[in-house]
Amino acid sequence: MKDPDKHHIPEDEIEDLEVCCREGRAPRCDRHYRIKVDKEPYVSPVSFMTGRQILELAGKCEPDKWKLRQKFASGELKKIGLDDKVDFTTPGVEKFLTLPCDQTEG
Repeated sequence: MKDPDKHHIPEDEIEDLEVCCREGRAPRCDRHYRIKVDKEPYVSPVSFMTGRQILELAGKCEPDKWKLRQKFASGELKKIGLDDKVDFTTPGVEKFLTLPCDQTEG
């Protein structure tokens, strides 16, 4: 789901992972989570998703044709497989980046 304003989710029920990261605190539980994928905000109604679900949320219709990376506050990038679970309550999660599988990183 794209950013919540169009779906009437009260702002105080959404935990923005990028803000948590910037403030150096762990995300609160039992909320919706705003995540960024390639600079675009999306809202997840659950505290964890698989790589495939994140790609689908971001509109990547064929998830197996995309690479997903999780960026942490430290600048570290971690590869996320399609079936890997990503816990949004993990401290330090900043955002997600995608790259088509036919491109090389560099």
